[in-house]
Amino acid sequence: MRFHLIDRILDLEPGKRIRMVKNLTLAEEYLADHFPTFPVMPGVLMLQTLVEGSAWLLRALEDFKYSVIVLRDARNVKYGNFMQPGNSMTITVEVADYSPENPLAVFKGKAEMDGSSTVSAKFTVGRYNLRDRNPTLQSVDDKIIADLRSHYRVLRGELDFGQS
Repeated sequence: MRFHLIDRILDLEPGKRIRMVKNLTLAEEYLADHFPTFPVMPGVLMLQTLVEGSAWLLRALEDFKYSVIVLRDARNVKYGNFMQPGNSMTITVEVADYSPENPLAVFKGKAEMDGSSTVSAKFTVGRYNLRDRNPTLQSVDDKIIADLRSHYRVLRGELDFGQS
C-alpha cells in the first residue's frame, strides 16, 4: 500500500524549503488498528510526511527528473504530541545537503500541531529512475513522472480533482 499523506503544499522555495499541511480524519484506514480505542497517526507515518515533503522539494528543484525517491536513513528522530483525528499538522522540510551529482540528499524536517512538535528528524533520501537499472522500464518512469506532476498540481492548488 502506498500512502499520500500530504494534503496541500502551502509554500515552496525550490532548493531551500517547503511547507505543507496534513489533515488527519477518522476515515483514514490505518486508524482502525492504531489504536482502536485511542486512534492516533502512527509515528512512522508522521516521519513519512517529512520524507514526502523532501520528495516534493526535490521534484520541484529538479523538474521531476527522477521517478523514485526513497528514504535511506533517519537520524535524531524525535516524537512529540500524538496526532489525533480532527487535527492538522504543519510540516516544514529544509535542504541540509544537496548536490545534483549526488544521488543522496539530506534534509531537516519538523511537523507541528497547534505550535507543538509532533515529529522532527534529519534524514537522507535517495533518488533514481527505474530505467537506470532496466532500460525497458523507460515507459514506467514516464508514467510515474506524469502521475507525480499531476498530483503536484493538485497539491499546489493549480488543478481541481475533477480536472485532468
